[in-house]
Amino acid sequence: MIQTLAFYLFAFLVIASGVFTIMARNPVHSVLWLILAFFNAAGLMVIVGAEFIAALLVIVYVGAVAVLFLFVVMMLDIDFAELRAGFVKNFPLGIAIALVLLAELVLGIGAYRAGAIELGVPDGGAAPLMDRTNIESLGAVLYGEYLFLFETAGLILLVAMVGAIVLTHREQPKGARGHQNIDKQNRRRPNEATEMKRPEVGKGVEL
Repeated sequence: MIQTLAFYLFAFLVIASGVFTIMARNPVHSVLWLILAFFNAAGLMVIVGAEFIAALLVIVYVGAVAVLFLFVVMMLDIDFAELRAGFVKNFPLGIAIALVLLAELVLGIGAYRAGAIELGVPDGGAAPLMDRTNIESLGAVLYGEYLFLFETAGLILLVAMVGAIVLTHREQPKGARGHQNIDKQNRRRPNEATEMKRPEVGKGVEL
């Protein structure tokens, strides 16, 4: 019973957060609603017994992607005086969202201790329980049945990374500022590396 209640609560909040992410006029508020959607999606993964996927959602999407979005948004031309002015007006809404998150946390822990929801299979029966954790099952699938596809995906990402470096790299012509001749630097003597200057009073040094 508690698993079903938690599932519908998390699912409703994921949809609501997604809608507010699209409808929010302020980009900062939009990113915050997106973070709330990620947290609720992680709660859904915990309820169905996929703790590893839930951890990835929180660590990768909330901890990296959403924070990166927030940094990019904060670099835009945003009227922060207007944001500070609306702090008092939106304070009750923030308290309400914090209480909802606290209730979700308590409900999610209770649902997790009660056991994962049994997911159905195409024949209508319940999915058989395995003696290993979902992390072990995921590793067995990725590095067993889908090993070739997994390695191919990694190779494609490597080629894309190398291609991006090659396309953005610009070779500087010899003699240009910033071009280094390593062999010439290694063969120079101390008297060639330093030069004493005696500038006159009130005049600078010509380089």
